[in-house]
Amino acid sequence: MKIIAVIPARFEASRFPGKLMEKLGDKSVIATTYENVVATGLFSQVFVATDSPVIKQEIDSLGGHAVLTGPADTGSDRIAEATRDIECDIVLNVQGDEPFIERKPLEDLIEVFRQDQRREVSLASLKMRLQDEHEIRSPHNVKVVTDLKGNALYFSRSVVPYARESSVEVRYYKHIGVYAFRKQALQEFARLSASPLEIAEKIECLRYLENGMKIRMVETQFVGVGIDVPEDLEKAKAIMKNGLK
Repeated sequence: MKIIAVIPARFEASRFPGKLMEKLGDKSVIATTYENVVATGLFSQVFVATDSPVIKQEIDSLGGHAVLTGPADTGSDRIAEATRDIECDIVLNVQGDEPFIERKPLEDLIEVFRQDQRREVSLASLKMRLQDEHEIRSPHNVKVVTDLKGNALYFSRSVVPYARESSVEVRYYKHIGVYAFRKQALQEFARLSASPLEIAEKIECLRYLENGMKIRMVETQFVGVGIDVPEDLEKAKAIMKNGLK
């Protein structure tokens, strides 16, 4: 089973343009992410998929591999374009703004496909339990509900499930945006039109569910630092300085 990793990297992020080229220590955010993914040793190939010549040049300067893609509506669309002509079985997507990604959650995602002898799972992703009420209610946190086998039933920015019966303990889970795809499912996603629930919630995973694909969720304790706004960058710098990771 050939497994590769692709890091989608868009330069003009809406809330923090150019964030991937900001410095984190003596390296850029995207360089740090790229080198940490390579260092896991899990992949036969790691490359960055970007719409930015600046980001491509940054990765090339490290001796790494980056490919230029056209405009893309989602990260999955960008990765699908970048991997169209690459022979592989599993494509792992690590966000370019997650510089502290660790080996263990990536291994856990890969293991889903090693165990999936019937090839029923189209993609696997991560979830983490939420317990803080503010975090549960925040629309910035995408919540996921699964069946008893861990397959995703729905993703929402709303609070799901709704705890009407107080005698039952309800657990809430946040979706962590690290994915592992079967290549075939990824290419099929790119051929499909955006689905109604995907458009309403602005959650690309719903396109997979609305088209009958199975998503296996893996619980993790991994707490990354996604750099979405300038404050997140300062938090990441503090982590590096104080050795908290």
